[in-house]
Amino acid sequence: MSSLLIFGYGYTARVFVEAVQDDFTTFFGTSRKPHSKQSGLVKLLRFDGVDADPVLHQAVMEAEAVLVSVPPDERGDPVLDAFSDLLAQNQNLRWLGYLSTVGVYGDHQGKWVDERTPLYPHSERSKRRVEAEQAWLDFGQQTGLPVHVFRLAGIYGPGQNALVNLQQGTAKRVIKEGQVFNRIHVEDIAAVLKASLQKPHAQAIYNVSDDEPSPPQDVVAYAAQKSGYPLPPEMPFEKANLSPMALSFYGENKRVSNALIKEALGVTLAYPTYRQGIDALYAAGEGR
Repeated sequence: MSSLLIFGYGYTARVFVEAVQDDFTTFFGTSRKPHSKQSGLVKLLRFDGVDADPVLHQAVMEAEAVLVSVPPDERGDPVLDAFSDLLAQNQNLRWLGYLSTVGVYGDHQGKWVDERTPLYPHSERSKRRVEAEQAWLDFGQQTGLPVHVFRLAGIYGPGQNALVNLQQGTAKRVIKEGQVFNRIHVEDIAAVLKASLQKPHAQAIYNVSDDEPSPPQDVVAYAAQKSGYPLPPEMPFEKANLSPMALSFYGENKRVSNALIKEALGVTLAYPTYRQGIDALYAAGEGR
């Protein structure tokens, strides 16, 4: 019996399970407050960062693969803090993936970055991510467990995209000269994780982003053209009245290379740019 355990069973994890549903016989996922004990194939177990369902301890001991999708807090990585001893005792574990963010690179004035680029995180949130990445990699080296780090770009997909934002009236076209963002379709994240499962490489770090870092206003404009929704007016960055989190995103400008997932894992992106992603989402009925 092979088991997949996911800490933090959310949006990306659900799509990942769909992609690997034939590769495992048992699926466990954690939630801070599960509303039920089952979500499709996945048996849900409580883990709020401190307290855990007793069944979870056994699941940690027996999992063949573990995906960590829980962000660090001010105390560190809650999964590593709570379960490092049990993970180290797991004789079945052949793959452990940690979902991080391209925010760890900080600001590079629009230049290209890859996995070898020095990390200059600006926000406290990104600094915690750098510390969590290193903690997991150190843990892998100390225990011999096959730890992999995936630095995700901005995630979009069904229910979370510019078409839906236009439909709901929340889309904005904030203009900041030279600003680009990196993004990735959730199904392509799942494909990268599955490829890594099939070809594990301990201590690997992968950028997970599409081929075309782009100005955010261009994505909104393309979605409006595709859907027929009115194009929101341009809004200068200085007058946009953005939230602190949004401001932190605009404070970082970089182009993230995805060459390694293609070279090392043989991944071909289904949605290499936002245009293919939006086209497919609209064809599926998104934003209508």
